[in-house]
Amino acid sequence: MPRQPRLDTPGALHHVMGRGIERTNIFRIDRDRDDFLNRLANQCIKRNLIVYAWCLLSNHFHLLVRTGRQPISRSMKELLTGYVVNFNLRHKRTGHLFQNRYKSIICEDDPYLLELTRYIHLNPLRAGKVGDLEELNNYRWAGHSVIMGRVERKWQDIDTVLGYFGRRQEAVEKYEQFVREGLSQGRRPELVGGGLIRSLGGWSQVLSLKRKGIKVASDERILGGDKFVQKLMSEAEEREKETLRLGRKVPDLVTLAKRIVRGEGVEETELRSGIRKRGVVRARKLFCQLAIGRMGYPGAEVARFLGVTTSSVNRLVVSEEVSDLKKYLKLF
Repeated sequence: MPRQPRLDTPGALHHVMGRGIERTNIFRIDRDRDDFLNRLANQCIKRNLIVYAWCLLSNHFHLLVRTGRQPISRSMKELLTGYVVNFNLRHKRTGHLFQNRYKSIICEDDPYLLELTRYIHLNPLRAGKVGDLEELNNYRWAGHSVIMGRVERKWQDIDTVLGYFGRRQEAVEKYEQFVREGLSQGRRPELVGGGLIRSLGGWSQVLSLKRKGIKVASDERILGGDKFVQKLMSEAEEREKETLRLGRKVPDLVTLAKRIVRGEGVEETELRSGIRKRGVVRARKLFCQLAIGRMGYPGAEVARFLGVTTSSVNRLVVSEEVSDLKKYLKLF
C-alpha cells in the first residue's frame, strides 16, 4: 500500500518522531546533541516551527511542534538533512542515518498539547537516562528542564505550556506536579499508536463505540476526536492553497491589526487589551485565527502583541472559526 501524504496546515500541532536506521545511535556525543538543537533553534528563530516539548535519546528523538511559516515537511528536511551531513563528517561514516522518513502525527490541542508534553518529557526517565524526577528537572537533553527554569533555551516556547497552570511560579510547581502524576502511567501507546486507536485515544474507546454500532472518522496521521478529524481533513487542502497564495506577502502584526479594527469598528487599544466586550472579543478572535492559524505567527508573539496570555490566544485559535475569516484573507 502506498504511504499517505503528510497532513499539515498552518498552525497545526505535530508530534514528530525520528529513529536511527537499524536502531543506530543518532546521538553519540554531546556535540551531536548540540548540533541538532542549534538547527532546531534556527527553525524557531526563522518562525518555521514553534517547539513546546522535545527529548533526545540515543537512537531516536521526539518533538512537539507547531507549524509556522512553511510546511512541516520543509522544516524537518532542513533540520535533518543538515544534521545527517555533519554527523557523517564528524563520525567518518556514510549512508543513511534515520530509519525511513520521520513520523509525524497531527494533534488536537485540547487535551493533547499537555498530555504529549508530559509524555515526551518523561521519556528520559522511562529509558533510564535519569533516575528520578529531580534528575529529570536538570536533564539537559529534554525540554522539561527548560520549563522548570533549570536550563535556558530561549527558542523553546514555555509560556504556552505554563499558561495552562496559572502565574509563573505557581505554574511551574503545578506543571511539575502534573508531570509527577504521569509517572505511574507508563508507556502510552494510544499517543503514538495507529489508525482508529490513535484517533479515538485508545482501545477502550474503540470497543465502546463498536459495541454501540457507532462509526467515526479516523486517520492514522491524526490524534484527536471524530469532529477534529473530519474538520482537519476537509480544511487541509483549502488552507494549504491559502498559504501558498500568501507566500512572502504575509503582513506584519501591526498591519493585520489595523485592517481588522477598521473592518470590525473597534479601537486598536481595545484589541490590544483584556477587554471582554463582544465586538472586541470577536475582533481579537479574528486576529488570532488569521495571525496564527493562517499566517504562521507563534502564539507567544501574538499574545505579547495583544497584551493577553498565550493560553488565551491558543483557546481563540482552536475555537470555532469566525465566519468572516476568508473576507480578511482576500485583503492580503
